[in-house]
Amino acid sequence: MSSQHDPILVTGATGQQGGATARRLLADGIAVRALVRDPQSAAAQDLAASGAELVTGDLDRPESLAPAVAGTRGVFLVPPVAFGPTGWDVDLEASRGIHVIEAAARAGVDHIVFTGVASMSGDAQRDAAGKRRIEAALIDGETRYTVLRPVRFMENYLIRDFPVDGIADGVNHHIFRADRPLQMIAVADIGVFAAMAFANPDRFHGEILEIAGDDPTPDEAAATITRVTGHPVRYRELTEAEAEAFGTEIAGAWRLSRETGGWRADIAALRELHPGLLTLETWLTTGGSAKLATRREQQRADAGR
Repeated sequence: MSSQHDPILVTGATGQQGGATARRLLADGIAVRALVRDPQSAAAQDLAASGAELVTGDLDRPESLAPAVAGTRGVFLVPPVAFGPTGWDVDLEASRGIHVIEAAARAGVDHIVFTGVASMSGDAQRDAAGKRRIEAALIDGETRYTVLRPVRFMENYLIRDFPVDGIADGVNHHIFRADRPLQMIAVADIGVFAAMAFANPDRFHGEILEIAGDDPTPDEAAATITRVTGHPVRYRELTEAEAEAFGTEIAGAWRLSRETGGWRADIAALRELHPGLLTLETWLTTGGSAKLATRREQQRADAGR
């Protein structure tokens, strides 16, 4: 039987959501075991320096998961997305999550917090299919669970080398309507909600939380970034033809966002649970602006090569 002193295993610990969750748990005085593929990587070593126990494992090697989950009381599950020769590999993504769920059940883990993707009404986009299969496996299992469904990350403004999002030459290109609210969340807040669920598993067992922290329109978001950073940013809405050129997943999301009106997290209710929920402006003023400045410097350096 697990105790409150047993660690929580964090998968994806060197990534955004796993890293945010590990840092939040450690700040709360909770023991963390971080699942990493390369314990010598800089990100893994940073976690170790912060107090996390490192364990080597790989979601594509189920046999490596038994020692990782042994003796833990909870698992934060964020399987990496998978791409194959024909695009999104739904089967591989689902199997990665299900391997962890099965290993956790065998080890008697008390609670799994899974982070997937926010839903739109009638959501059927391909990038959600693997995550929904993982959710179904959780619901059908015997381990207590909480599902977090985050919307678009505020950190996406920092993206490089991706067809949409990020800011390049002062322009944020994306698929969403310029004049409709666009829900977004700071990655740190995903860690807060995960830690909250682990702290009170009875309260959060069976909960499926769509989570967001702010909902400016893309035009309003660009104006906020301009005002806070002092660097002009504008938003450019991609046409359907442009979205089609980037592939079926992006084109499908372009259409779905218009057909449904987008994500629908209840931000007011979430703020009651977590009063410190970051808005875009507070994300910018508490570190996001500095990260955008670093990103601009990188762009200038790349352009000068």
